[in-house]
Amino acid sequence: MTDHRTSAIGYAHENSIRFLEELKDFTSIASISTDDASKAEVLHAAEWTAKHLRSLGIKNVQIFPTPGHPVIYGEWLDAGKSAPTALIYGHYDVQPVDPLNLWVTGPFNPDVRGDYIYARGITDMKGQMMVALDAYEAISKTGQLPINLKFLFEGEEEIGSPNLASFLESHKELLQCDFAINPDTGALSPDIPCITYALRGLAYMEIRVHGPDHDLHSGVFGGAILNPAQALCELIAGMHDAHGRVTLPGFYDKVRPIDQAERSELNRLPIGDQYYLNATGAPYLYGEEGFTTIERLGSRPTLEVNGLLSGFTGEGAKTVLPAWAMAKISTRLVPDQLPADVYNQMQSYLETHAPKEIRWNLTPMHGGPASISDRNSIYIKALERSLETVWHKQPVYKREGGSVPVVLDFQQILGVETVNTGFAMPDDNMHSPNEKLHLPTWYRGIDTFIHFYFNLAE
Repeated sequence: MTDHRTSAIGYAHENSIRFLEELKDFTSIASISTDDASKAEVLHAAEWTAKHLRSLGIKNVQIFPTPGHPVIYGEWLDAGKSAPTALIYGHYDVQPVDPLNLWVTGPFNPDVRGDYIYARGITDMKGQMMVALDAYEAISKTGQLPINLKFLFEGEEEIGSPNLASFLESHKELLQCDFAINPDTGALSPDIPCITYALRGLAYMEIRVHGPDHDLHSGVFGGAILNPAQALCELIAGMHDAHGRVTLPGFYDKVRPIDQAERSELNRLPIGDQYYLNATGAPYLYGEEGFTTIERLGSRPTLEVNGLLSGFTGEGAKTVLPAWAMAKISTRLVPDQLPADVYNQMQSYLETHAPKEIRWNLTPMHGGPASISDRNSIYIKALERSLETVWHKQPVYKREGGSVPVVLDFQQILGVETVNTGFAMPDDNMHSPNEKLHLPTWYRGIDTFIHFYFNLAE
């Protein structure tokens, strides 16, 4: 098997340029799942994925329709019943590109500049999907894969995977496996390989505030009618207290605290506050008092405003008192918190604090609970050995601040644990203009997955 590993690694290195060209082709597809105008492009990405799976010799490739965007399935089970079976998860949909004017090059015109390639979805997560597939190709073209693989790629992760749980429920037998692999997380830096053992949950919502039934002249009516933009901003400002704590009633009631041993381990990670200042460009850090930055980012819940809209935002001046204001808000949740509870808490907050001069409505959009994986599983230990082989140092274990709802679905519906890993960097601009991928780390990721597939068989 050692000779096969060496051959597979050599194949990956020899085909690195082609791997990159295929990634460029994939990321040139504008598969924005939240945009109805992009439905054809999302379908194009699904078809591209299925075609690529077939080209690799993966069997039983199917495009399953859902009420939203399709699910792609494929399998390679020739390692036999005695070998472990892994279910590899990925998503081919991407975030919107706004604001477009901040992109240096077109978001769907992949551009290599130095050690980076820039494109929407290059890190989140088309590049990470291709790591798993390129490693499979390298092994299968130089011998036989020592484990069984099933592939599950969805097109709705960026909108909360609304149809994936029902798909898992109705395809349990097809998806039966020993464990799942989710390569949709990241590292702390190119020199620090990581294994993610916990992911936060999500509750996403929209608040609309209405005052007059149409925009008014701010000179004629200003001072007589409460401005909906002002009312909404005051409501948002009250959602945190002076100590950085969220003020929604009952928000912290079900928060599962981390023990002192885990707190100590998290705070031994080789990063500090300066790391986050450098990564973000912010002048100062902010957050809930009583917790370090690394604790706040993975083990504590948060509330963030994702967008605000009201009134006139075009060039020049227009003196209006707007009829309405809107905010999109997300909360990141930790174990034992539930999205439905948070929506109810927000409802209670608005009922208590919204002024009588406005009307308001709250719309829950999507979300899912947090998840934690067993750090001592044989599968995670196999990944640990793989990362150590490639990086020549032991990986660190961390909590991830982001959300991947399917991980908990795999636990609850399929009854399997998930190995979370990935090669994204905190400054890769995921969900922002100029999303990028560090190519040297990406190539090391392919090598890591080659070792991982072999280590899983041992």
